[in-house]
Amino acid sequence: MILNRNLSLITAACLLVSCTTVATKKPEIKPTTAAAAGKKGKRVGGMTSSKGPATQTLPAAPTVQTADPMANLKKLVMESITAPTKPEQESYRLQAIEIVDNKLNEKQLEEVADNSDYGYLRGNAMYRLGEKALEARDASKAKKYFTGVIEYLPGSDLAARSQDIISQLEATRNVEAKTVGVVLPLSGKNAPVGQRALRGLEMGLGLNLPGSSFKLAVMDSEGNPDSARRGVERLVKEDNVIAVVGSLLSKTAPAVAAKSDELGVPSIALSQRSGLTEIGPTVFRNSLTSEMQVRYLVRTAMDDLGMKKFAILYPNDQYGIEFSNIFWDEVLARGGQVTAVQTYSTKETDFRLVIQRLVGTYYGEARQDEFNLRLKEMQKSDKKRSARKDNVETILPPVTDFDGIFIPDSAKSLGQIAAMLAFNDVRGVKLMGTNLWNTPGLAKRAGNFANNLMFVDSLAPNTQEQSRFVNEYKSLYNESPSLIEIQAYDAGLILRQLIASGADSRQDLVKKLTELKKFPGALGPLSMSPDREIERPVTALTVEKGEITPLKVRK
Repeated sequence: MILNRNLSLITAACLLVSCTTVATKKPEIKPTTAAAAGKKGKRVGGMTSSKGPATQTLPAAPTVQTADPMANLKKLVMESITAPTKPEQESYRLQAIEIVDNKLNEKQLEEVADNSDYGYLRGNAMYRLGEKALEARDASKAKKYFTGVIEYLPGSDLAARSQDIISQLEATRNVEAKTVGVVLPLSGKNAPVGQRALRGLEMGLGLNLPGSSFKLAVMDSEGNPDSARRGVERLVKEDNVIAVVGSLLSKTAPAVAAKSDELGVPSIALSQRSGLTEIGPTVFRNSLTSEMQVRYLVRTAMDDLGMKKFAILYPNDQYGIEFSNIFWDEVLARGGQVTAVQTYSTKETDFRLVIQRLVGTYYGEARQDEFNLRLKEMQKSDKKRSARKDNVETILPPVTDFDGIFIPDSAKSLGQIAAMLAFNDVRGVKLMGTNLWNTPGLAKRAGNFANNLMFVDSLAPNTQEQSRFVNEYKSLYNESPSLIEIQAYDAGLILRQLIASGADSRQDLVKKLTELKKFPGALGPLSMSPDREIERPVTALTVEKGEITPLKVRK
């Protein structure tokens, strides 16, 4: 269970059995360690951040320190020349470089770069000024400074890095307006997913049509961030792409987005990885994100179905933790309550104890008085009862002070959980999930809860039947597309139409993408949010007569 740091012991005990006393402030759900999970009532352990090793300096010379960093620099430059031993000279030199790298503002850096009294430090100051110019997206100023580094520090590591940056800046000037790059996992275990996305993107760019003027430059990320970064560099330097699409995987998507943004190339990510568009102003995303799903799910549950109280049952992995935190926040923001929370291992196959913890039949000591009273009444009515069989599990009823249980996990896990909920006599609550549940055989897996399911997706039966792209894809590949192909298709179609309408530079394309409104996508209109997220159509789904169907709600 997840306990609020500010709860009293009484309130904490009440939460352990899913009482109606509810925390008004949500504690953040974090990964549970095996040791923490095994201790009853222990708050889920927090994550700690670690810093890399500090920059080492040679201990041979004392530190020169005054209140004025510029005065420090002059003294250190002099000491690095006049100190009696080589180790002392090197120590003073490193102290001076550390000040230039970390303690000077832009005006002070310019003073160092322009004054010959600072000697070797001029190159270091120019490098920092070049970095600042890159951050400000002033390519010409950046190139000037990095050229200065090569002049003042020839043969050094900084000079080599500066030359590489200059090469990248020169490469970004060359743009083939109708060449789009893509970085996808096309080898390894994720290759089938990458190939599906590639199909959709090719159709979006119209490459399946005769006479198409667009080109697609393809790089295999191999599921590796370093390969993904190198792929982006090659697409920009060698293929002069106007934009990059990708990546799908959460571990490679930040690398693609960051490198593309560094090179000033607009990118459209297809990954659900949180925070991608925060990397930079040229990063866009076209994916059904966790926020989109949860926002629609909670809104439908509370506004359309009148649900107010919820439980969360989530796997202890990145997906489960992310969705659970967003769900909890959204429920509280809409004035609802989360009355019970329980996690479980991703390797869990027997959910009996997990469900007992969720509904309060596991922690019997917290309901001892209720247990004693019920046991006494049962023994009076049935004198043949065996005391050895009378335990918490059989005597205490489940505490279900919630209208629905949010389970951000696969349809397979849903099946195991639903069976154990029924075994523990949990009835009359909705099971709520994500688009992972939109899969054949869901009704059979859900068992007794088949008619009490609620989940969301972009891909719904009614939208598929009406989509021209879906029908065209079926005719080409003899199978129905998944959301992966659809999102890749939309990304390609957006780029194709914006470029064809005149966005023939990277800057123009970024502007047009930012202004995207009600673009006709494969499943409905698409619009760009202020956070550069393409807002996709979302539908609430359920199961009726054994088939997945749109959820009917009261108006």
